[in-house]
Amino acid sequence: MNIPLNIDWQQILLHLFNFAVLTAGLYLLLYKPVKEFMEKRISYYKQIDEEAKEKLEQAKKLEADYREQIAKADAEISQNKAKAALEAERAADEQIKTAKKQAEKMLVDAQEGAKKEREKILAQTQQDIAKLAAVAAEKLVMQSIDQTYDQFLNTARGGEVHEEQG
Repeated sequence: MNIPLNIDWQQILLHLFNFAVLTAGLYLLLYKPVKEFMEKRISYYKQIDEEAKEKLEQAKKLEADYREQIAKADAEISQNKAKAALEAERAADEQIKTAKKQAEKMLVDAQEGAKKEREKILAQTQQDIAKLAAVAAEKLVMQSIDQTYDQFLNTARGGEVHEEQG
């Protein structure tokens, strides 16, 4: 069956059949595995992307948590500093009060000690004055006795002398 223009339909159909078999073989051998490989690759990269997004979200949450913890720690540190400052101020005030009390006590003790020392010195001075007065009185008495004795002796000798001369 020859057709005008020298076209052989049987050859055309055979080539179409060969082309269909080649297309089916290539589809099964290349296209399907390549498509599956590409789909696996796409799903792998999607999975990696999703994991990366999840990790990024977790990292952002952790960062927010850390920032919050840091803010809390800063606030706590500030409170502790304020408490420590107040306690230090109270302790300093207490020490100042204690020092003032000790100074007052030392001053009172010193005044009392000075007063006792003064009284002791006055008593000693009075004793010394009394001793000096006694010594002075004794000297005066002794001098007076000596003078009286001398007068007595002179008087007694003078009478003897007058008797012997007479």
